[in-house]
Amino acid sequence: MSATWPRVGRLVYGGAAIALGLVGLRWGDFATVWQPVLASEPHRAALAYVVALALVLGGGAVLARGAARIGAVLLGGITLSFAMLWLPRVVRYPQLAGTWLGFLEQFALVVAAMVVYVTVEPFREDEARSARAVTFGRVLLGVCALSFGISHFASLPQTAGMVPRWLPPGQRFWAAATGVFHLLAAAALLTGVRAQLAARLLTVMLLGFGALVWVPMLVANPGAHMTWAGNAVNLAIAGATWVVADALASSSASTSQHPTPTTGGLPSRAARTRGRLPGRIAPRPS
Repeated sequence: MSATWPRVGRLVYGGAAIALGLVGLRWGDFATVWQPVLASEPHRAALAYVVALALVLGGGAVLARGAARIGAVLLGGITLSFAMLWLPRVVRYPQLAGTWLGFLEQFALVVAAMVVYVTVEPFREDEARSARAVTFGRVLLGVCALSFGISHFASLPQTAGMVPRWLPPGQRFWAAATGVFHLLAAAALLTGVRAQLAARLLTVMLLGFGALVWVPMLVANPGAHMTWAGNAVNLAIAGATWVVADALASSSASTSQHPTPTTGGLPSRAARTRGRLPGRIAPRPS
């Protein structure tokens, strides 16, 4: 990883977790559209406050460089729990894109927590381990983006209804176009071709959703729990894609700064005689 640890995505991800936690504390409830805790759950209200407080603490820890790994574990555990709550619906209704969407929206936040954990300072000495984890996170985010794109087309009328009417050339156009953009981002992330650019553009698109869809909904109905929670969740997912984009950029910069010495496409004699690896295998960048 590069010497300058990527901060912006981490700040957005941690800040969004704090915002979601504050929303939970304000309403004393889960954001049930995304956090499907049953109304019959024992001590549900108390549990909602505990989870909301944990989101605030976890987000705050992620913002602090020295405590980022602790915060990542806490946020990863919370969002993984919510993702697991979606699994019964996925198993029961696997044909519904909405159940997969609910599961993978939460799982995208788990991916971000994993990437934050492996890209903090203590893992710098093990470049190979961090690089493998970032690659794994990239692929998992690609699976999430694939689900996001499919859900756009599976629920095209509902998606179009969320697009501002004043935005040319029309609501259905942008519902379909953003679905295609999600699928293209998924292809890039899954294959690794232009993955960093795809993660950046996916982040911009998600932030655009927030500015054009969720913020106006909040302005129009500032007293609704769902609009506040929706803004926070959308920002958290944008932060998750930003975290992965930052990690890919950092990994790419590290590779370019420490290229493998070669001669005519083969490892050079100097590379073979450094003593780190035998024969014709070039040493790993350090």
